[in-house]
Order: sequence, then structure tokens, then C-alpha cells
Amino acid sequence: MRVLVTGGAGFVGSHLVDRLLVEGHRVSVVDDLSTGLPENLDRARSLGLAEADLHVLDIAGEAAADVIRSARPEVVVHLAAQPSVAVSMRDPLLDAHSNITGLLRVLTAARDAGSRKVVFASSGGTIYGEPDPETLPLAEEAPLAPRSFYGLSKKYGAECVRLFAEEYGLAHASLALGNVYGPRQNPQGEAGVIAIFAQRLLAGRPCVVFGDGLNTRDYVYVDDVADAFVRALDRGTGLINIGTGVETSVLDIHAALARDTGTTAAPVHEPALAGEVRRISLGVGRAADQLGWRPATPLADGVPKVVSWLRESDRS
Repeated sequence: MRVLVTGGAGFVGSHLVDRLLVEGHRVSVVDDLSTGLPENLDRARSLGLAEADLHVLDIAGEAAADVIRSARPEVVVHLAAQPSVAVSMRDPLLDAHSNITGLLRVLTAARDAGSRKVVFASSGGTIYGEPDPETLPLAEEAPLAPRSFYGLSKKYGAECVRLFAEEYGLAHASLALGNVYGPRQNPQGEAGVIAIFAQRLLAGRPCVVFGDGLNTRDYVYVDDVADAFVRALDRGTGLINIGTGVETSVLDIHAALARDTGTTAAPVHEPALAGEVRRISLGVGRAADQLGWRPATPLADGVPKVVSWLRESDRS
């Protein structure tokens, strides 16, 4: 089928584009390259992605909407976003430009293009806010109470997708992602603790832990996430968690990476960041029921793959 991926040159998006091409789909990409990289699509090019299928445009602009209308994709997978909690707290307007205005522009263009379905990347790590630890791992029925502007935009985004789809007759799914990690994640960004820590440890530099390091996240491997999006092309509806159901603390991540990199440097602690939740993990029963999906890559297998990628790509 014809699939258009916004944010397709990014970390998660490029893995999804690869997978779609392997399975024989026709793929177009819209990405402004603010966080994505052209080299992330090197494998996609070897699989048949033409340069004319990469459109370097801001999703909040009319030119990107024109591309979607012209491509007439059967499914739009919307990954493009401002991805950082910290950035959203410093600059809520920037966050809203990409994560709200950009989303509405994409939805409108998908409607005009006659698309059958929109699949949206929401955030299971932020939309639920600070849950009662006794309720972990969270099901999708849990209250939504985000503590950051990023989380708020992702909560609002899923509701926009639902309402827009119901109003205009599109199928829809919003995948609420845990903390995605894996090769191609930017180790110099503001999000992606596994890639950031791995690069610093390989370079012999200490890692910065914000707060006491006991805050937990649900880390899910990027290939598993790409698999969930592929399944959602023709299955699933509404909000669907994509995680592992397992809590892992920042200090546990640091310890695992220290073992895999052969370093002993202790982390440096700095004050906790605004907007960050204390504990989170995601129940994936709905993903199993609706998508036939379960996570396949445990953290013990995924973390060494990040370290190997950094070494092989000379990013250490």
C-alpha cells in the first residue's frame, strides 16, 4: 500500500521506513531534518526509497500538506514531533508548533487526500502523568494527567486524531510509546538516556543523572516499535500502549551500560528536571489483543546493540 511517514528520517521513523520497504509498501517521507538525519535513510535508499520520495519540509507548513495531498497515501503514519520533555518546558510554543499545529495540518491533508487511516505516535511515558505505583503497569483506561507540555500535546494529539477521524470517517490508532531506544538514536540530543549514557561512557566521560536516578521508565526496543506501527496499518483502533510492562531505573540503565562498555565511572547527579514523572510502565494487553503484538527484545539484548552501533558508526 502507499504509506506516508512524517518524521521518517528520524530515529524511530527511519526504522519504520526500512521495515515498510522490506515488506513491499510504497513509501513517502516528510521530515524537516531538525532532529532526523539524511544518513538514517541510507538503508531505505538501498531498499528502493527514491530521493524524490524524501520531502524536507516542516509539517506545520502548507507545503507539507500539499505533498500529502499529492501522494494520496492510503495510510499516514505521523511520527514527526518535538520530542523532548525538557524542551517543551523551556519553550511551550515550539512544542505546540510541531506537536499541535503540525498534527492538525497533517490530519487535514490526510482527509483531503482520501487516506484510509492515520496512525499517530503518542507518548505512554508522559500522557498518564504521575500514576499511583500500585496501578503499574498502566492500562489505557488509566487517567491522563500529563506533567509536561510535551505530554499535554501528546494527550491532546490522540484526542485530535480520534475526533478528527470520527468526524471525517478515517480509521485511526494512537500508539502510546514507552521510552524507545536502539541504533540511530541521537546520543547528543536531550532525550534518549540509553544512547546518551552509552556515548559518554565509551568516551570515558561521566554521565549526568538528574535527581536520585531511581525514577523508572518502560524501555522498548525500536525494532519492536516499528513492528507495532506496521501491524497498525490495518489493525487496531484508539489508544494502544506500546511498551514492555517493565520498570527500569536510570541507575539500572547506567549500571547495565557500564558493564557493556567496560567502564567504572560513577554518574554525576544534578537536580531533577521539571515535568519528569517518577515511575511508569505500560500494560500491553490491548496491543496483544488488537495488533497481535508483544515486545520481543528484552533490555539485556537491546542495550548491547546500542553500544555496538555506537562503536561501529564511530559515534563514541
